[in-house]
Amino acid sequence: MDSRCHHSGSTPSEESAMDLERICCNHHNLTSQSPPVQSFITTSAGQLSESNAAYFSWPTSSRLIDDAEDRANYFGNLQKGVLPETLNRLPTGQQATTLLELMTIRAFHSKILRRWSLGTAIGFRIRRGVLTDIPAILVFVARKVNRQWLTHIRCLPSALEGPGGVWCDVDVVEFSYYGAPAATPKEQLYTELVDDLRGGALCIGSGSQVANQETYGTLGAIVRSRTGNRQVGFLTNRHVAVNLDYPSQKMFHPLPPSLGPGVYLGAVERATSFISDDHWYGIFAGTNPETFVRADGAFIAFDDDLDVSNVTTSVKGIGEIGDVKVIDLQSSINSIIGKQVAKVGRSSGLTTGTILAYALEYNDEKGICFFTDFLVVGENQETFDLEGDSGSLILLTGQNKDEKPRPIGIIWGGTANRGRLKLKVGQPPKNWTSGVDLGRLLDHLELDIITTNESLQAALQEQRHPSAAFIDSTVESSPIVIKIAAPGRLGVFLGEAVVHRLP
Repeated sequence: MDSRCHHSGSTPSEESAMDLERICCNHHNLTSQSPPVQSFITTSAGQLSESNAAYFSWPTSSRLIDDAEDRANYFGNLQKGVLPETLNRLPTGQQATTLLELMTIRAFHSKILRRWSLGTAIGFRIRRGVLTDIPAILVFVARKVNRQWLTHIRCLPSALEGPGGVWCDVDVVEFSYYGAPAATPKEQLYTELVDDLRGGALCIGSGSQVANQETYGTLGAIVRSRTGNRQVGFLTNRHVAVNLDYPSQKMFHPLPPSLGPGVYLGAVERATSFISDDHWYGIFAGTNPETFVRADGAFIAFDDDLDVSNVTTSVKGIGEIGDVKVIDLQSSINSIIGKQVAKVGRSSGLTTGTILAYALEYNDEKGICFFTDFLVVGENQETFDLEGDSGSLILLTGQNKDEKPRPIGIIWGGTANRGRLKLKVGQPPKNWTSGVDLGRLLDHLELDIITTNESLQAALQEQRHPSAAFIDSTVESSPIVIKIAAPGRLGVFLGEAVVHRLP
């Protein structure tokens, strides 16, 4: 969803393919430079090293062989006692209710689900364009027609069973697939909020424009490293922050000086692009060992010379935010599916939408399986994001009025240039947006989100002065008095300890 400063129209996926093209991948069986045949998202895979020198590398062949064995044993053992899918009857066991149960059922039946589909996801059954409360595996197809016009082999079952007879519905959703990527429409909004995000405001924070020499996108959140000297900086997408044509990945707001007015924010400390599914979800999410999750994130530490008094944790147009919503796969599907969300991005400003699905799975022509965490659709036929909104926070809203919106993900792309979802007969198809699970991304990059300006000031103070203890001594023979203060803008005196010198 980023825009190219000089070469507009490139998608994150195309940029990832270019990244792979610029290096020597030693696993030739996995590398693909052509658009996938069975997928509705053009993409490539790899793992970005967590260092300032950004590069991709494939897992070794032995790793893939080990994974294949592990997966075969894992699913082989669980498969015992699993009943076959049914076409004309509902199972009699317990209905699946958790994310993990639905993901497991999908993995067991991946062969039949992939036979005619473009991809699958976890969600609720959709009827007449409205989400029900019936847990289902969503199966995306290029054209949805009445069952009577299909041969038996092309008919998907109405329900699938997993271990112990746990079952779920199967819902077919039409995806108007464009084939080769179409040119992304250069839609622009001109509102007071958007102008502020692009450099018109006094402060920079979530939703503000960030850019390097080639790309611009959106600042997601103010964060702090859990390691080292616990640097403070911000989170955005890797494809927004990392450009392999430049040795140092520097970020600016609103633009680099060579392209327009702007100030230097800092350099990329660490980033990631694709992660194996077992590391991301803590489980094997599919039977294919060559399975990767799109984890598109980058941490940029603020430069020491940046005037941090102009940095805010508040989201313009929304206000203060709450703690991160951590997604537990053991939790009920209704804990995230169908929830109302909002985002603020540099291109489209404030928009609202609904989480339609989780753990979207799709395959490329080489058999490599990919996941993306969230599928979000905008409200009232409106687009949830536009090109340049990559990196924006996805915020859970509509909970308790007194409860602050909770960050749950960040946007990494959309499919306006690949196809759209047709959710209701008689209505045009909808654009949809892809997002990364924020809790998992923060854990992988070893970051914590900062949600208040008071916490930001305390974190900056601690970064400047790692030790809050100072020594106040008089003459050499006198005791040493150590006064201890808690980190903060002014410091809070806690007490003192007297240490006598040894003779």
